[in-house]
Amino acid sequence: MLDITFIKENPQLVIDSMNNKGEKNAQLVQRLIDKDEQWRQLVHQIDVLRAKSNKSAKQIGALMAIGNKEEAQTIIQETSRSKSIIKELEKQLNIIAEKRRSLLLRIPNVAHISVPIGHSEEYNQVYSTWGTINTQSWLKPHWDILEKQGWLDFERGVKVTGAGFPFYLGPLAQLQRALIHFFIDEANKVGYVEMQAPYLINEDSARGTGQIPDKEDMMYEIPRDTFFAIPTAEVPVTNFHRGEILFEEQLPLQYVCHTPCWRREAGSYGKDVRGLNRLHQFEKVELVHFVKPDESYETLELLREHVESLLQKLGLAYQTLLMCTGDMGFTQSKKYDLEVWSPGQQRWLEVSSCSNFEAFQARRMQLRYRKDEKVTEMVHTLNGSGLALPRVLSATIETYQTENGLVRVPDILKRYIDREYL
Repeated sequence: MLDITFIKENPQLVIDSMNNKGEKNAQLVQRLIDKDEQWRQLVHQIDVLRAKSNKSAKQIGALMAIGNKEEAQTIIQETSRSKSIIKELEKQLNIIAEKRRSLLLRIPNVAHISVPIGHSEEYNQVYSTWGTINTQSWLKPHWDILEKQGWLDFERGVKVTGAGFPFYLGPLAQLQRALIHFFIDEANKVGYVEMQAPYLINEDSARGTGQIPDKEDMMYEIPRDTFFAIPTAEVPVTNFHRGEILFEEQLPLQYVCHTPCWRREAGSYGKDVRGLNRLHQFEKVELVHFVKPDESYETLELLREHVESLLQKLGLAYQTLLMCTGDMGFTQSKKYDLEVWSPGQQRWLEVSSCSNFEAFQARRMQLRYRKDEKVTEMVHTLNGSGLALPRVLSATIETYQTENGLVRVPDILKRYIDREYL
């Protein structure tokens, strides 16, 4: 959520940013400014009436003390009427305040000046590349390898739950577990605090990180208990400090958390959903940062470099994209996507997004830090996938496959899987 003062002082900047992100309702900015003015006028009106009422209350006591009961009674009646008016105005104020907040929640974050302007993925910029792209003709897609080996079972997943909920078996389950351990161990080495978080969240948590209102259709909902199944560990981990005032010396804070994730992924079809490319349930290791505002963009680069190092150690070719305004999301101020090369599919697959939200999430969550005894400031939040498992699994299977149908264990993972082949 943006600061209302910032919006009022920079309305055209916010409108331009909304247009650049592909938002079609830029008129919300003027509606918000008008609603805020209405809210402020009503607050002023209530404050004036309340001050007058308090002054009258003091007069009543003085008049009663000198025996002037008639005049005191007149003021009592006026004060009573004033209280009734204030009560009605406060009801109006609550309605206007809710509408004002609702409008605020619908305005996206402003993109950083370094973000390329564009409305589709064609405007994303290749920031860096690493590794050699393997284009040999004999390479197979991971679903052919896994089906032949019997390591992935979609049919029984459909029987037990539905499409997009497969069973991982034997070496594939071992490989996923090894990757999770590797990602967490690497994060621990550089100072991340390991966390185990709830898999279900409430509406306030979803609103705090920006899933509401924006990504409601992506989440699985549990109406009876008003919970959502987490689409990413970003939501519970970022909300861990919601509503708190941190001490400056506590910052920066950084957490690593592995969870299963659930996404409805409505509208997905074709080659994008073959094999492990797009699932409704999948595992992911998330990295979350809480930092002071002047450190957030430096932290974003460190976060990106850490995630890139994971792919390098796994020996997986990848490219890093600087996402354009129209492809970066509602809540982000700047975002990098990391795409791994899929030798069996001969295309790039996204495995991580590293994002800076500045104070956008923190303002929604009222998460601040104390600069001194009198001054508090919003924390900046960042997160990145470190990494999402299904496509890393598939890229690993495809990269380390042999012509005779075996799959080699990456050297970095042999501390977890002590053999040459899966």
